Amino acid sequence: MSNLLFVCSKNQWRSPTAEALFKNNPIHKARSAGTSEKARIRVNEKMLFWADVVFVMERRHKQLLNERFPLALVNKEIVVLEIEDDYQFGDAELLELLKDSLKGYL
Repeated sequence: MSNLLFVCSKNQWRSPTAEALFKNNPIHKARSAGTSEKARIRVNEKMLFWADVVFVMERRHKQLLNERFPLALVNKEIVVLEIEDDYQFGDAELLELLKDSLKGYL
């Protein structure tokens, strides 16, 4: 089993939608967090150590994580999904983008 962490800005729409895709998944555990001070759940070092793979929605999220938590990201796979902040939680188009991007994990 691998641990997947999804990161966006405020942890309201994109990363929680990605996390929800893995609910009851027998192979992976998923969590989500945000980089913003206003995030519903803020990403922290403990989450990053927990994760086997970190998925970020935008390149700037990867940059922020590297600046804030360099030690937690040593030898850590970080995947940039390139999904802009244009969707609500559970949006059908967002779900399709995530499913396409995460084919190897779902």
